[in-house]
Amino acid sequence: MRAIFFDPDDADAAVARLRADGYDAAVERERLSGEDDDEDHPWAVVSDAPSFVLEVVCDDLDGWFDAEETQPVAPTPLVLPTAPRRIKRPSS
Repeated sequence: MRAIFFDPDDADAAVARLRADGYDAAVERERLSGEDDDEDHPWAVVSDAPSFVLEVVCDDLDGWFDAEETQPVAPTPLVLPTAPRRIKRPSS
């Protein structure tokens, strides 16, 4: 799970709070696509905390919760015919 913060002090406070609650947490720099300026990249807090805990921390410290996208379930394969379909009756 990830939480995104634009202030490094908020990111550090989130990590300290999560670690105090017994969860693993780390801060890393999040590079947004199309962003050229290195100073404008937000800070990502990566944690093993449950999503509801991370959402509460985000609400308290002015960040946003980045839910991981789930992989779509692959549809079951179609049953395809093994021979061509006969439209006309065989001549007798």
